[in-house]
Amino acid sequence: MNAVRKRRLFVVLAILAGVGVAVALALSALQQNINLFYTPSQIVAGEAPLNARIRAGGLVEKGSVKRSADSLQTDFVVTDGAAEVTIRYHGILPDLFREGQGIVALGALDSSGLLLADEVLAKHDENYTPPEVKQALEKGERLKTAGRELAQ
Repeated sequence: MNAVRKRRLFVVLAILAGVGVAVALALSALQQNINLFYTPSQIVAGEAPLNARIRAGGLVEKGSVKRSADSLQTDFVVTDGAAEVTIRYHGILPDLFREGQGIVALGALDSSGLLLADEVLAKHDENYTPPEVKQALEKGERLKTAGRELAQ
């Protein structure tokens, strides 16, 4: 192989290696920023990863909101009609946050099954429910109905 071809080969290999490294870094960054949505039923079943950032949503259970007297910490229970998950949030909750309303919480699940949220999103009007929450609630109602039919 002559010197010109050798140099071209090294240039092409260097370009391919650079592109490969750039693609690997981009995929790594994207993978770390993915927030998958999990319903309370999926979390209780153990499908959600521990200590990884996830989104969880459902309806805030009536009577479950407990606010700390000396800090901004709030604990509340979210349900999809079939299962319940306790969420702990430290901060100011959205104005539209209420019991019986749909929410989506972003945070990490600890080993005890508690979701430590760093962001809570509430629905923006009476008619809107996030699509993931709506599907989870419909699935939860189907599970409840099927359970009642089996019990009879």
